[in-house]
Amino acid sequence: MTMDDLKARGMVLLGCGKMGSAMLEGWLAQGLPAGAVWVVDPSPSEWVRSTGAHLNDALPDAPALVLVAVKPQMMDEALPELAAFGGGDTLFISVAAGTPISAYEAMLGGGTPIIRAMPNTPAAVGRGITAIIGNAHAGAADLDLAEELLTAVGQVVRLDNEAQMDAVTAVSGSGPAYVFHLIEALAAAGEAEGLSAELAMTLAKATVAGAGALAEQADVSPAQLRINVTSPGGTTQAALEVLMNETDGFPALLRRAVKAAADRSRELGK
Repeated sequence: MTMDDLKARGMVLLGCGKMGSAMLEGWLAQGLPAGAVWVVDPSPSEWVRSTGAHLNDALPDAPALVLVAVKPQMMDEALPELAAFGGGDTLFISVAAGTPISAYEAMLGGGTPIIRAMPNTPAAVGRGITAIIGNAHAGAADLDLAEELLTAVGQVVRLDNEAQMDAVTAVSGSGPAYVFHLIEALAAAGEAEGLSAELAMTLAKATVAGAGALAEQADVSPAQLRINVTSPGGTTQAALEVLMNETDGFPALLRRAVKAAADRSRELGK
Protein backbone atom coordinates (compact mmCIF):
# COMPACT_ATOMS: atom_id res chain seq x y z
CA MET A 1 0.00 0.00 0.00
CA THR A 2 1.33 3.41 -0.96
CA MET A 3 0.23 7.04 -0.79
CA ASP A 4 -0.60 6.87 -4.51
CA ASP A 5 -2.97 3.96 -3.81
CA LEU A 6 -4.57 6.02 -1.08
CA LYS A 7 -5.09 9.01 -3.39
CA ALA A 8 -6.47 6.81 -6.15
CA ARG A 9 -8.79 4.57 -4.12
CA GLY A 10 -9.58 6.82 -1.18
CA MET A 11 -9.44 6.32 2.56
CA VAL A 12 -12.09 6.10 5.27
CA LEU A 13 -11.59 7.92 8.57
CA LEU A 14 -13.89 6.27 11.12
CA GLY A 15 -14.21 8.84 13.88
CA CYS A 16 -12.99 12.43 13.61
CA GLY A 17 -12.69 13.80 17.12
CA LYS A 18 -9.57 15.54 18.40
CA MET A 19 -7.16 12.80 17.30
CA GLY A 20 -8.83 12.16 13.95
CA SER A 21 -9.01 15.88 13.23
CA ALA A 22 -5.36 16.39 14.10
CA MET A 23 -4.37 13.64 11.67
CA LEU A 24 -6.68 14.90 8.93
CA GLU A 25 -5.31 18.43 9.29
CA GLY A 26 -1.77 17.08 8.94
CA TRP A 27 -2.61 15.00 5.86
CA LEU A 28 -4.33 17.88 4.09
CA ALA A 29 -1.34 20.13 4.86
CA GLN A 30 0.92 17.49 3.28
CA GLY A 31 -1.08 17.51 0.07
CA LEU A 32 -3.62 14.71 0.45
CA PRO A 33 -6.69 15.77 -1.57
CA ALA A 34 -9.76 16.27 0.64
CA GLY A 35 -11.78 14.41 -1.97
CA ALA A 36 -9.80 11.25 -1.25
CA VAL A 37 -11.05 11.16 2.36
CA TRP A 38 -14.40 9.81 3.56
CA VAL A 39 -15.15 10.82 7.15
CA VAL A 40 -17.65 8.80 9.17
CA ASP A 41 -18.62 10.66 12.34
CA PRO A 42 -22.05 11.26 13.90
CA SER A 43 -21.08 14.65 15.37
CA PRO A 44 -18.49 16.29 13.09
CA SER A 45 -17.04 19.66 14.06
CA GLU A 46 -17.46 22.75 11.93
CA TRP A 47 -13.80 22.43 10.98
CA VAL A 48 -14.33 18.90 9.63
CA ARG A 49 -17.34 20.15 7.66
CA SER A 50 -15.18 22.89 6.15
CA THR A 51 -12.41 20.61 4.86
CA GLY A 52 -14.17 19.40 1.72
CA ALA A 53 -13.79 15.75 2.71
CA HIS A 54 -16.73 13.43 2.06
CA LEU A 55 -18.79 13.48 5.25
CA ASN A 56 -21.07 10.56 6.13
CA ASP A 57 -21.49 9.83 2.41
CA ALA A 58 -21.71 6.46 0.70
CA LEU A 59 -18.27 4.88 1.01
CA PRO A 60 -16.03 3.87 -1.91
CA ASP A 61 -16.27 0.24 -3.01
CA ALA A 62 -12.70 -0.71 -2.14
CA PRO A 63 -10.88 1.98 -0.17
CA ALA A 64 -7.14 1.62 0.17
CA LEU A 65 -7.30 2.34 3.89
CA VAL A 66 -9.68 2.45 6.82
CA LEU A 67 -8.32 4.36 9.80
CA VAL A 68 -10.19 3.62 13.02
CA ALA A 69 -10.17 6.59 15.40
CA VAL A 70 -13.31 6.03 17.47
CA LYS A 71 -13.32 5.58 21.24
CA PRO A 72 -12.86 1.92 22.25
CA GLN A 73 -16.36 1.75 23.76
CA MET A 74 -17.82 2.70 20.37
CA MET A 75 -15.87 0.04 18.49
CA ASP A 76 -18.45 -2.75 18.54
CA GLU A 77 -21.08 -0.41 17.13
CA ALA A 78 -18.97 1.40 14.55
CA LEU A 79 -16.76 -1.27 13.01
CA PRO A 80 -19.22 -3.95 11.80
CA GLU A 81 -20.49 -1.68 9.02
CA LEU A 82 -16.96 -1.69 7.62
CA ALA A 83 -16.49 -5.45 7.94
CA ALA A 84 -17.19 -5.85 4.22
CA PHE A 85 -13.76 -4.31 3.55
CA GLY A 86 -12.03 -7.00 5.63
CA GLY A 87 -10.14 -9.93 4.21
CA GLY A 88 -9.12 -8.07 1.08
CA ASP A 89 -6.59 -5.46 0.10
CA THR A 90 -7.96 -2.68 2.33
CA LEU A 91 -5.47 -1.81 5.07
CA PHE A 92 -6.90 -1.12 8.53
CA ILE A 93 -5.02 1.13 10.94
CA SER A 94 -6.37 1.58 14.46
CA VAL A 95 -5.45 4.39 16.82
CA ALA A 96 -8.10 3.29 19.35
CA ALA A 97 -6.52 2.58 22.72
CA GLY A 98 -6.76 -0.84 24.30
CA THR A 99 -8.17 -2.83 21.38
CA PRO A 100 -5.79 -5.67 20.37
CA ILE A 101 -5.19 -6.78 16.81
CA SER A 102 -6.99 -10.07 17.58
CA ALA A 103 -10.23 -8.15 18.20
CA TYR A 104 -10.02 -6.60 14.74
CA GLU A 105 -9.20 -9.95 13.17
CA ALA A 106 -12.30 -11.41 14.83
CA MET A 107 -14.48 -8.67 13.32
CA LEU A 108 -12.76 -8.32 9.94
CA GLY A 109 -11.30 -11.74 9.24
CA GLY A 110 -7.83 -13.14 9.84
CA GLY A 111 -6.65 -12.32 6.32
CA THR A 112 -7.05 -8.56 6.83
CA PRO A 113 -3.89 -6.42 6.98
CA ILE A 114 -4.15 -4.58 10.31
CA ILE A 115 -1.82 -2.12 12.01
CA ARG A 116 -2.34 -1.10 15.61
CA ALA A 117 -1.05 2.33 16.56
CA MET A 118 -0.77 4.13 19.91
CA PRO A 119 -0.49 7.91 19.52
CA ASN A 120 -0.66 10.39 22.40
CA THR A 121 -2.46 13.68 22.90
CA PRO A 122 0.41 16.04 21.94
CA ALA A 123 -0.45 14.86 18.41
CA ALA A 124 -3.04 17.65 18.55
CA VAL A 125 -0.17 20.16 18.23
CA GLY A 126 1.99 18.01 15.95
CA ARG A 127 4.25 16.90 18.81
CA GLY A 128 2.93 13.39 19.41
CA ILE A 129 4.76 10.10 19.36
CA THR A 130 3.08 7.00 17.96
CA ALA A 131 4.11 3.35 18.28
CA ILE A 132 2.98 0.93 15.55
CA ILE A 133 2.85 -2.84 15.11
CA GLY A 134 1.26 -4.84 12.31
CA ASN A 135 -0.23 -8.32 12.02
CA ALA A 136 1.14 -11.05 9.76
CA HIS A 137 -0.77 -9.69 6.74
CA ALA A 138 0.53 -6.13 7.06
CA GLY A 139 3.58 -5.94 4.81
CA ALA A 140 6.55 -3.58 4.78
CA ALA A 141 4.81 -1.17 2.40
CA ASP A 142 1.77 -1.08 4.71
CA LEU A 143 3.94 -0.19 7.69
CA ASP A 144 5.75 2.43 5.63
CA LEU A 145 2.41 4.03 4.69
CA ALA A 146 1.23 3.98 8.32
CA GLU A 147 4.45 5.66 9.39
CA GLU A 148 4.14 8.28 6.65
CA LEU A 149 0.57 9.09 7.67
CA LEU A 150 1.22 9.18 11.40
CA THR A 151 4.33 11.33 11.01
CA ALA A 152 1.85 14.11 10.22
CA VAL A 153 1.23 14.41 13.99
CA GLY A 154 4.72 13.68 15.36
CA GLN A 155 7.32 10.97 15.67
CA VAL A 156 6.70 7.28 14.91
CA VAL A 157 8.42 4.22 16.40
CA ARG A 158 7.97 0.56 15.47
CA LEU A 159 7.54 -2.21 18.03
CA ASP A 160 8.95 -5.73 17.91
CA ASN A 161 5.74 -7.33 19.19
CA GLU A 162 2.25 -6.32 20.26
CA ALA A 163 2.87 -7.19 23.92
CA GLN A 164 5.04 -4.07 24.14
CA MET A 165 1.95 -1.93 23.52
CA ASP A 166 0.94 -2.11 27.19
CA ALA A 167 4.25 -0.55 28.24
CA VAL A 168 3.98 2.03 25.45
CA THR A 169 0.50 2.90 26.70
CA ALA A 170 1.86 3.34 30.22
CA VAL A 171 4.84 5.51 29.16
CA SER A 172 3.78 7.67 26.22
CA GLY A 173 0.03 7.04 25.91
CA SER A 174 -0.80 7.97 29.49
CA GLY A 175 2.44 9.89 30.04
CA PRO A 176 1.17 13.35 29.06
CA ALA A 177 -1.16 13.22 32.07
CA TYR A 178 1.83 12.59 34.34
CA VAL A 179 3.55 15.68 32.93
CA PHE A 180 0.40 17.78 33.28
CA HIS A 181 0.22 16.72 36.92
CA LEU A 182 3.90 17.60 37.36
CA ILE A 183 3.07 21.10 36.12
CA GLU A 184 0.18 21.31 38.59
CA ALA A 185 2.31 20.09 41.47
CA LEU A 186 5.28 22.30 40.61
CA ALA A 187 3.05 25.36 40.43
CA ALA A 188 1.39 24.48 43.74
CA ALA A 189 4.81 24.10 45.38
CA GLY A 190 5.86 27.49 44.03
CA GLU A 191 2.68 29.02 45.39
CA ALA A 192 3.43 27.47 48.80
CA GLU A 193 6.79 29.29 48.73
CA GLY A 194 5.14 32.67 48.25
CA LEU A 195 4.49 33.09 44.51
CA SER A 196 1.10 34.10 43.17
CA ALA A 197 -0.89 31.26 41.60
CA GLU A 198 -0.69 32.87 38.15
CA LEU A 199 3.06 33.45 38.30
CA ALA A 200 3.76 29.99 39.70
CA MET A 201 1.74 28.36 36.88
CA THR A 202 3.46 30.47 34.21
CA LEU A 203 6.87 29.46 35.55
CA ALA A 204 5.91 25.77 35.84
CA LYS A 205 4.46 25.52 32.31
CA ALA A 206 7.43 27.28 30.68
CA THR A 207 9.96 25.27 32.68
CA VAL A 208 8.48 21.87 31.82
CA ALA A 209 7.93 22.77 28.15
CA GLY A 210 11.40 24.27 27.81
CA ALA A 211 13.17 21.41 29.56
CA GLY A 212 11.32 18.89 27.40
CA ALA A 213 12.33 20.70 24.22
CA LEU A 214 15.93 20.91 25.40
CA ALA A 215 16.01 17.21 26.29
CA GLU A 216 14.68 16.28 22.85
CA GLN A 217 17.06 18.53 20.92
CA ALA A 218 20.26 18.24 22.95
CA ASP A 219 23.10 15.97 21.86
CA VAL A 220 23.59 14.73 25.42
CA SER A 221 21.41 12.52 27.61
CA PRO A 222 18.83 13.84 30.08
CA ALA A 223 21.12 12.54 32.83
CA GLN A 224 23.93 14.77 31.56
CA LEU A 225 21.58 17.74 31.24
CA ARG A 226 20.60 17.19 34.87
CA ILE A 227 24.25 17.09 35.91
CA ASN A 228 24.98 20.24 33.92
CA VAL A 229 22.41 22.24 35.86
CA THR A 230 23.34 20.83 39.28
CA SER A 231 26.03 22.77 41.15
CA PRO A 232 27.58 20.84 44.07
CA GLY A 233 25.97 21.95 47.29
CA GLY A 234 23.56 24.25 45.44
CA THR A 235 19.81 24.65 45.27
CA THR A 236 19.23 22.07 42.53
CA GLN A 237 21.20 19.44 44.43
CA ALA A 238 19.10 20.10 47.51
CA ALA A 239 15.93 19.47 45.53
CA LEU A 240 17.30 16.42 43.72
CA GLU A 241 18.25 14.76 46.99
CA VAL A 242 14.52 14.67 47.67
CA LEU A 243 13.35 13.81 44.13
CA MET A 244 15.97 11.11 43.44
CA ASN A 245 15.45 9.29 46.73
CA GLU A 246 15.13 5.61 45.74
CA THR A 247 12.55 4.95 48.47
CA ASP A 248 9.95 7.65 47.90
CA GLY A 249 11.29 9.91 45.14
CA PHE A 250 10.63 9.99 41.41
CA PRO A 251 12.28 6.62 40.59
CA ALA A 252 10.07 4.58 42.92
CA LEU A 253 6.95 6.65 42.27
CA LEU A 254 7.17 6.47 38.49
CA ARG A 255 7.94 2.75 38.52
CA ARG A 256 4.75 2.21 40.52
CA ALA A 257 2.72 4.56 38.33
CA VAL A 258 3.88 3.09 35.01
CA LYS A 259 3.40 -0.47 36.28
CA ALA A 260 -0.15 0.37 37.38
CA ALA A 261 -0.96 1.80 33.95
CA ALA A 262 0.62 -1.17 32.12
CA ASP A 263 -1.21 -3.67 34.33
CA ARG A 264 -4.50 -1.90 33.65
CA SER A 265 -3.78 -1.89 29.91
CA ARG A 266 -3.23 -5.66 30.04
CA GLU A 267 -6.54 -6.12 31.89
CA LEU A 268 -8.47 -4.00 29.38
CA GLY A 269 -6.95 -5.88 26.45
CA LYS A 270 -8.27 -9.27 27.60
